[in-house]
Amino acid sequence: MSGSITDVPGIRVGHYTDLKNRTGCTVILCENGAIGGIDIRGFAPGTRQVNSLEPLHPISRVDAICLAGGGAFGLDAGTGVVKFLKEKKSGFNLLGKIIPIVPTAVIFDLFFAEEDISPTAEMGYGACINASNLPPQEGSVGAGTGATVGKIFGVKQAMKGGIGTASARFGEVSIGVLAVVNSYGDVINSGGKIIAGARKTSESMEFYDMRKSLGTTEHANHLQTQNTTLAVVATDAELTKNDAVRLAIMAQDGIAHAIAPSHTIVDGDVVIAISTGTRTMGTMSIGSISQELVAESIRRGIMNADGYGRLPAYRDLKGGK
Repeated sequence: MSGSITDVPGIRVGHYTDLKNRTGCTVILCENGAIGGIDIRGFAPGTRQVNSLEPLHPISRVDAICLAGGGAFGLDAGTGVVKFLKEKKSGFNLLGKIIPIVPTAVIFDLFFAEEDISPTAEMGYGACINASNLPPQEGSVGAGTGATVGKIFGVKQAMKGGIGTASARFGEVSIGVLAVVNSYGDVINSGGKIIAGARKTSESMEFYDMRKSLGTTEHANHLQTQNTTLAVVATDAELTKNDAVRLAIMAQDGIAHAIAPSHTIVDGDVVIAISTGTRTMGTMSIGSISQELVAESIRRGIMNADGYGRLPAYRDLKGGK
């Protein structure tokens, strides 16, 4: 599996990267609207307008997804996306008024970003202008600019996170994922080996291995509250809103395949699923594939990350590329 979420027809992706302030945002535009669903498995999410993705909400349409750094302050980026779509007259028509539906989710990157600098509405608007159907840049860009992983001892002993994407095609159906990796846990490869995570000291490149500390007093005393992994799963298979919710639930397991531990009380893990087309494929099959794509997107975000001289990244490890 390789490719990107933009391999799904009707999906465009744009980043806005603020390297000076070490934060940013990413927008996934649904050119003709989409059906969306959500699953929130982490206990500390930062979101806006995601209630429209819940099964009982009367509106099924999604016009874009906005992902951003900045914690709660970064939710402002969604305002810029709404403004962009309103100008394009793209949204839900309510009594002649166009209302863009833009679920937004954020990561907490304030300890890597400049103090008090968070993504703004202007950055969200800029990400929309930058959006295209070309494969998006991966690593420490957009919403992944300030992402970090392995934060049991805080940022000083962590490593750089980022944003990654992957896709697969089965018959006529395309499935793509984009993930922002800012986890409390370590990131592991398919064999369970750590590829990025908590280090034993701030000067060391030796992994602490958080799995070995689970259940210990040391682990319980170091619950750092600045973590979240976000993922968007897109497909051109036809889904109902309930189908999209089921897909998001299944796709969440991809986070557990690539991050240990995951879905903790100090993570805000969120998966959003969107359907842009009318092709036929069972939700169970799409969900199984999406789990692998979520895990691959997470690992690609790590492998392409850049610490910008502030934190080590995967590329700085022996054997990293």
